[in-house]
Amino acid sequence: MSIQLSQPGAPGPLPGGGPAQSGAPARHGDVPRARTSALSGFLYRSPRARLAGLLTAPAGWLVLVYIAALAALLITALWSVDSFTGKVSQAWTLDNIKQAVLDPVYQGIALRTVWIAVLVTVIDAVVAIPLAFFIAKVATARWQRLLLAAVLMPLWASYLVKAYAWRNVLAEGGLLEWLGAPLGLNSPGYSETAVVLTLAYIWLPYMILPIHAGFEKVPDNLLEASGDLGAKPWATLRLVVMPLLVPSVIAGTIFTFSLTLGDYITAQIVGGKTQMLGTVVYSNVGAANNLPFASAISLIPIVIIMIYLLVVRRTGALDEL
Repeated sequence: MSIQLSQPGAPGPLPGGGPAQSGAPARHGDVPRARTSALSGFLYRSPRARLAGLLTAPAGWLVLVYIAALAALLITALWSVDSFTGKVSQAWTLDNIKQAVLDPVYQGIALRTVWIAVLVTVIDAVVAIPLAFFIAKVATARWQRLLLAAVLMPLWASYLVKAYAWRNVLAEGGLLEWLGAPLGLNSPGYSETAVVLTLAYIWLPYMILPIHAGFEKVPDNLLEASGDLGAKPWATLRLVVMPLLVPSVIAGTIFTFSLTLGDYITAQIVGGKTQMLGTVVYSNVGAANNLPFASAISLIPIVIIMIYLLVVRRTGALDEL
């Protein structure tokens, strides 16, 4: 029986019976696996890096498409249409923008569009605030689910279906005229008032949902404390709830205001002769075939909503969303 003595520093036998190989080359997959493990460890330790990795590609794509679309819109607004051939000339000029901004006709259309957007936003806010309060703070859990489903149901219907339904309601001899007959009231017919009513109905869910979410964030014990201190319900709503609800109301107004600024379908269906910025853009893209002027007109609602967002941001309401 012989005993083998290993030299100091020499590799010993492997557990499987084979001799240990000193200085053996690493396997082909070892280095990528090490790099993958290091990357995984870094992402595990850094939540911000994970979030950046998830959002960089889609956010970059959206920014690229949005900025590219705005740049193309601005460039197109600087072109002109040849009066003889009717083709677009790519020679740059400010005539379209000057006409859209300085012409009294288009100034009136722009003011009318802003006025309609403001009326729709105010009507939706007046209706949405008490309704959202009732759903969030008064109704039982079962009724909350039913009422929220009722608020969401109009969103499942087509925009055109709702607009044409209101066309029938507002028509001569329609439902609204029939309901108002005992009170001596007539239907507004196809007019600016009809546009306001229809758009207020169509965009109402976009106002109710953020305000409802804001009411749910208001603690119930805060309302109870206000009542215990002697405040009446309206005082509690005005002095306690509304300051906390401002960001939610602002979020709802952004939806209703911006969507109304760019709308043109409702004005064509129930507006009669009512002209909005969207209808001017549509007519110049279609029948008039004047794409540069349509681009110049479409810059107006973009500038208006950007100014509105800047004003809202200066109030600090967007920081609390």
